[in-house]
Amino acid sequence: MNMIKVALFDAKAYDKPSFEYYGGLHDIQFRFWETKLNEDTVELAKGCDAVCVFVNDDVNAKVIEKLYEYGVKLIALRSAGYNNVDVHAAFGKVHVVHVPAYSPYAVAEHAMALLLTSVRRIHKAYNRTREFNFSLNGLTGFDFHGKTVGVIGTGKIGRILIDICRGFGMKVIAYDLFPAKDSDIEYVELDELFERSDIISLHCPLTNETRHMINDAAIEKMKKGVVIVNTSRGGLIDAEALLRGIKARKIGAACLDVYEEEADVFFEDRSGHILNDDLLSRLISMPNVIVTSHQAFLTEEALNNIAETTVNNILSYFNNDGVCDNELCYRCGNIESCKKERKERCF
Repeated sequence: MNMIKVALFDAKAYDKPSFEYYGGLHDIQFRFWETKLNEDTVELAKGCDAVCVFVNDDVNAKVIEKLYEYGVKLIALRSAGYNNVDVHAAFGKVHVVHVPAYSPYAVAEHAMALLLTSVRRIHKAYNRTREFNFSLNGLTGFDFHGKTVGVIGTGKIGRILIDICRGFGMKVIAYDLFPAKDSDIEYVELDELFERSDIISLHCPLTNETRHMINDAAIEKMKKGVVIVNTSRGGLIDAEALLRGIKARKIGAACLDVYEEEADVFFEDRSGHILNDDLLSRLISMPNVIVTSHQAFLTEEALNNIAETTVNNILSYFNNDGVCDNELCYRCGNIESCKKERKERCF
């Protein structure tokens, strides 16, 4: 087998060790680029067999056309989500694979960590005690036990969060277009979930149907003081509507690991710069908002699994007649569950 050359875009220091390790085991040479993949940087993929991209790389139709022109055969996402890749434009030109599960525990546990931090004011207490301020004023939270949490999306991450919430003695209701079969989950319609939930946690993919599912109309249906947690995709929430709900005192708290316009902000050190995104600045300034920079996935176990699965995806394509269990196939309509059951190439 010849050396497989892969251009890995938006590379961070924590990406390199695991990709170098697994790539070295299988004659895969990763070329690490700190820049994101977009129309201006796509030329960096020349001479490569594949590209490896993350959530903020912009793999639109023009980029895909260039990749196809350069002879790139595979787009390997090192993430589960693929809303930043034009899968339709890729069909017939460049194959697309993803990592459907790297560590669902990492994301679910981070969602609960955000929730606990927010509700029990742990971040505020930490800052106070470092200044030897041991006052408890303004740190009152509420018990999770007996509260109703509404989980939107019951894939692996959503179901793990459900188990965690049940461990706290919380009542769980859920909404999913495709309910888990033979489960003991109480599924309800979305409007009912909005109306009944004390806490709402988002764990669904970003699609045309789910974009801005949390909007003014949805917030109007929610309980006063509701806590919203989003560790999935920023575009699930209309951030302007969220800010309005916070300022109107309808939303009691927001815990955000993702943000719709995060591409030029998250994963970078902006501490010495003026933030041009006024909306994000206003959200961060709110005392009942916690923002982490898309770090829910960031555990040792997840990084290892991402690299191992991505390398296996690449090997499956180049060494297995193009058949890969994790291919995203546009032709079949159900992008993640190809009707051909992965017995042949999608094209």
